[in-house]
Amino acid sequence: MAHPAPLVAPQPSLAAELKKLIGADLLAHVFTVDEDSITVARDAVAGVMIALRDNLEYQQLMEIAGVDYPGRAERFEVVYHLLSVTKNHRLRVRVSTDEATPVPTIVPVWPNAGWLEREVFDMYGVLFAGNTDLRRILTDYGFQGHPQRKDFPLTGYTELRYSEEDKRVVYEPVKLAQDFRNFDFLSPWEGADYVLPGDEKAGGTGEAPGKGAPTPMTAKDVKASDDKAKASPPPTPKTTDSPTQTGAGAKVNKAASKTSRDGAKSKVATKEAKTPATTKAERAPAKPRAPRKPKGGDA
Repeated sequence: MAHPAPLVAPQPSLAAELKKLIGADLLAHVFTVDEDSITVARDAVAGVMIALRDNLEYQQLMEIAGVDYPGRAERFEVVYHLLSVTKNHRLRVRVSTDEATPVPTIVPVWPNAGWLEREVFDMYGVLFAGNTDLRRILTDYGFQGHPQRKDFPLTGYTELRYSEEDKRVVYEPVKLAQDFRNFDFLSPWEGADYVLPGDEKAGGTGEAPGKGAPTPMTAKDVKASDDKAKASPPPTPKTTDSPTQTGAGAKVNKAASKTSRDGAKSKVATKEAKTPATTKAERAPAKPRAPRKPKGGDA
């Protein structure tokens, strides 16, 4: 099975070595996805770590993590991640405990465990006997509760803000501006039956929510829309086809079809046909134009 963990060298004889080295303190050994995980007795964890470091060459403590199982009698698990540089192998060591029973510290074995144990104490509330600096490391002073516990509310118990009246940071109980929405996780694709604030605007009637987003266009609809956009526009219809059609209505068209004073009658103009007024104007001799006098007098 593929997994994102770094490639490690297999240790076929590790199970026998662990059983021989730890003995009765070894409660379980699980090998899954090329990783070894063991569960040891809580009170013997410090001695087990020394044996793993000195005899099986697990030189480094990489991480200490916490896990919360609220349904168990010992709800917490403290998980130690060890690395053998010489063997290129990783080992996971588990210890179970509850809210009141402390776990022996391993700071004398690996000094970097001090800050890691403080983190598990801060997030889960697990106590570590022998840690001389067991105090919160991630949360603020006076913080209530442990955020990584499964029963810890998402909003916490208190909130802090800067008070202009007191000129300092004050702690107050959490006040929610609005209730959390209750989502229907059983049918996430169909959606819930309740109406959320603002949904009435989509319906248009104010009584029920709208139908939601429009259905996406099919390939056929998209092609038809593209063809329509690419097509040339239809020719613009003519307003008038003849001189009698002025475009101003039947009354004006009737007046335009009457004979004018000079005998011209509305008809389609041609190159040969000329109105009497045009013929008269062409026959009349052109009058010579008088010269223009300058404004400033005679030159």
